[in-house]
Amino acid sequence: MALKVSKRGKVPPFIVMDVLRAANKLQIQGSNVLHLELGQPAKGAPSGVVNFAKEMIVNDSLGYTEAFGLWSVRTRISEFYESNQGLKVDPEHIIITTGSSGGFVLAFTAAFDAGARVAIATPSYPGYRNILISLNVEPVFIETGPETNFQITTNLLNKISAPIDGLIIASPSNPTGTMLSEDALKTISDYCTLHNIRLISDEIYHGITYHRQGVTARKFNKDAIIINSFSKYFSMTGWRVGWMVAPPDLLRSIECLTQNLFISAPTLSQHAAAVAFDCINELDQNVEIYEQNREILLKELPKSGLDRFASVDGAFYIYANVSQFTNDSEEFCRKMLKEIGVAATPGTDFDQDRGRGYIRFSFSGAPKMVEEAARRIKNWVPKGSKT
Repeated sequence: MALKVSKRGKVPPFIVMDVLRAANKLQIQGSNVLHLELGQPAKGAPSGVVNFAKEMIVNDSLGYTEAFGLWSVRTRISEFYESNQGLKVDPEHIIITTGSSGGFVLAFTAAFDAGARVAIATPSYPGYRNILISLNVEPVFIETGPETNFQITTNLLNKISAPIDGLIIASPSNPTGTMLSEDALKTISDYCTLHNIRLISDEIYHGITYHRQGVTARKFNKDAIIINSFSKYFSMTGWRVGWMVAPPDLLRSIECLTQNLFISAPTLSQHAAAVAFDCINELDQNVEIYEQNREILLKELPKSGLDRFASVDGAFYIYANVSQFTNDSEEFCRKMLKEIGVAATPGTDFDQDRGRGYIRFSFSGAPKMVEEAARRIKNWVPKGSKT
């Protein structure tokens, strides 16, 4: 008799990691691979963070912190909300998490029982649906497209056939890079308050925007859960540190869950994260590079026939419609990697159905690399990509 295996682990893979594995294998074999698949800043943590961390390793025992994290870091985050958003956020409501992923696990576990229904957009970050599924929470998919700039609207919410318990929004969004206007964010926040829907706002790409600043949902909805991270704007992906702003009714639940699931976020990363707020000039220079890369792709991709994509208001992604060339984006990406050494992520990672006609390019690397990738794509797509 076979031993039991939990159904919780039977979730789809994170396809971008499969792409990375294939790209790395080609590199080991000697291929010149250009990485446009990972949503990871090419530059590492700011120099001030790195230098501070070196001192901490030598001079501090780096033991556990309390479950919610170092008070000094929570205070810095609170100060950041006041200076950046003009919003007072009590440090008592701020929780340091093991990356945004740890924040999502804590948020979904604390807010929703098994059988709850939580609405998410398609396309969207696959971690939302897969964490929900592993917790036996039902993801309710809301199809979005160019007509709503790939964002959820109250009109779309009104079309859901049965009540929902939660709603996840992201602005800027992964994979599309689109943003909600401040008015649209307030409208959705008010809708959730009116209909007793727990709002979860993914704000991990705040700071990486090109036309306007990202606005936190906390401004309009004190019952919302805010998820943010030091991975993207702060360029600290591997440090695995993020934060959550939680409403009072969930604080004790989240604290107990954190104590048992994680104990606390990595101590070295917490100390280093506080220093990241002193490195804004360096971080803003990174955003200038992303903006330069954005302009390169917006100019060059249409020359290859890839001229239909979302508005790219923020983050460092272009979500390109490739349906004129293929109805199998996974095979399209495999061929592009094998034949011209450009790694990109198939849209099926973000939308299991319509994503067959989309791919995501990440432009978080060096401009010269992005320029070369665009050149290779332009010379390949019309003749090499029919699938």
